[in-house]
Amino acid sequence: MSTVVSELIDRFSDQFGEGRTLAHVHAPARSEIAGNHTDHEGGHVVAGALDVSIEGVAALNGTMTARVASAGYEPFELDLSDLAPREDEKVSTAGLVRGMAAELAATGREVQGFDLVMTSDIPGGSGLSSSAALELAVGRVMETLWPGSPVTPTAMAQSAQRSENIYFGKPCGLMDQLSEALGGIAHIDFADPANPVSEKLDFDFADKGYALCLAYMGTDHSVSTADYAAVPGEMQAVAAEFGCTRLCEVPAERFDERVSELRAKLGDRPVLRALHYYIENRLVVERFEALRTGDIDTFLDLTRRSGASSGMYLQNVSCGGNDQPAMVALALAEHLLGDAGAVRIHGGGFGGSIQAFVPLDMVDFFVRGMDGWLGEGNCRTYRIASEGAYAQWL
Repeated sequence: MSTVVSELIDRFSDQFGEGRTLAHVHAPARSEIAGNHTDHEGGHVVAGALDVSIEGVAALNGTMTARVASAGYEPFELDLSDLAPREDEKVSTAGLVRGMAAELAATGREVQGFDLVMTSDIPGGSGLSSSAALELAVGRVMETLWPGSPVTPTAMAQSAQRSENIYFGKPCGLMDQLSEALGGIAHIDFADPANPVSEKLDFDFADKGYALCLAYMGTDHSVSTADYAAVPGEMQAVAAEFGCTRLCEVPAERFDERVSELRAKLGDRPVLRALHYYIENRLVVERFEALRTGDIDTFLDLTRRSGASSGMYLQNVSCGGNDQPAMVALALAEHLLGDAGAVRIHGGGFGGSIQAFVPLDMVDFFVRGMDGWLGEGNCRTYRIASEGAYAQWL
């Protein structure tokens, strides 16, 4: 038993008392390895579960109330007798818990009250999808505490997505939840959103002489909400010109035939963002194949091309003006690495985080340099975690 789990058991006893059978839950964070803004268009992504996670212990309490205590946050209670969405629980952990309870109840389980204590070492606001990890942790706890048939990783991820969409109020895609549910590195094809096709790969960048580093800019995500929303909005505006809802439904050859017409009608940026989709979607497949064959040099070359496409065509690195934190971070990272490794925007973009694949003998130098510019602790290394979200009896 790990030290973290032992400490959680002690906290559970202090908070809720002893004498009950406990379940342990683990839900990792994730990093987008390839596929920048391709998932919402029905494209391909490669994502990896990381070695930071939410850990928790839980037990039934014989009531219809969920009592949740998470390190660093005020504990709360939730009446599980009513599982309808509530406006006053939007953008809250309580909303996610209620949403996951509704989803697990829909599998035929009997809803029962429980006590849950959690802790997390996922850096806050770092773009590693701690919200998806929370959804999956709560979902796996309920699956274990409430008897019923096992829930597949894909089904649990879809439940988590619906909870975030409906109960939390965020129109997220499925990549975060599915990659954290699967574990390891996974190639995911979202052409059929109801039945995404996934393939896991056992791969460790360290075995090839590189570390996965993420650097966080520490900016306020809320100021970029409209910028984030404009990316899928403009891509789907292009798709609509072909009578489609997503770009995956529009063959590249048909798009090519109408570029001039689309520019005249929609403007240049939607056309550029559509071009990024076609370029990046192809690069995802090529990068996964490079990882499958262990060709790290090809993977790094394609990563640099992916980063250039995001910056130049997708344009989720800079909106112009005096504030360009992601562009500064990318430039600083390239300044440190020179011709070694590769860097790219990570996740949604704008002011979130950047990703770097750094030679192992340069890691300390790179992290010190980035921290010196961005702030202590804003750059760190991560390893790929083989296990996805799970819960088990202790």
